[in-house]
Amino acid sequence: MNILVIEDDPSVRTLVKAVLEHNGNSVFTADNASDGEEMAIENEYEMIILDLGLPDGDGYEVCKNIRDKNIITPVLILSGEQETDVKVKCLKVGADDYLTKPFNTEELLARLEAIERRTQSGSEQQLSCGELKVDLLKREFTINGNKVQLTNNEFNLLVYFMKNKNRIITQEELAEKVWDIHFDTQTNYINVYISYLRKKIREHSDVDYIETIRKKGFTFRCDQ
Repeated sequence: MNILVIEDDPSVRTLVKAVLEHNGNSVFTADNASDGEEMAIENEYEMIILDLGLPDGDGYEVCKNIRDKNIITPVLILSGEQETDVKVKCLKVGADDYLTKPFNTEELLARLEAIERRTQSGSEQQLSCGELKVDLLKREFTINGNKVQLTNNEFNLLVYFMKNKNRIITQEELAEKVWDIHFDTQTNYINVYISYLRKKIREHSDVDYIETIRKKGFTFRCDQ
């Protein structure tokens, strides 16, 4: 993979670069928010590893800005912050996963592999449910042929729903399978993303595909 590492700590940056290159990846680096954001927007990468604390800004803004530019490259956040609200904020601005410093290099590689599995197609190339179509190779979502722009998290959530249609899916399952994290009952980020996805679908369809099952979870209704 071509991987962009945005990290100002030279020791961490050197370690991550060495580990990734040892495993056959091509690694490009930036040591500040401005250069990293510019590289992420102007070049194509298959993964971005992003530090939160940067000398000229923070990782939140970098992640938000590249998502605003419709860059869907998966983003793994690296940070010494362990608070749940920090992790939730990262997910809300478009990050795909979060790894706390100091970290084990084996866990770093495992998380990158998990993100890659979630964001790349397997044996299936397309999913469909009536007027809804998802192209897993191009990572495109259309309704009645109209392209609908989704964030990475919204796209991954939709794909999981469509692959598990017509059954009850709990918030705990979504947290683990879509975001690869433990579900925290004190946060509502899953409901927030479901609300975002519902709204975008309803802008192009009269059908409520996502049904809330009280005290149980959600069901993605698809009879076609």
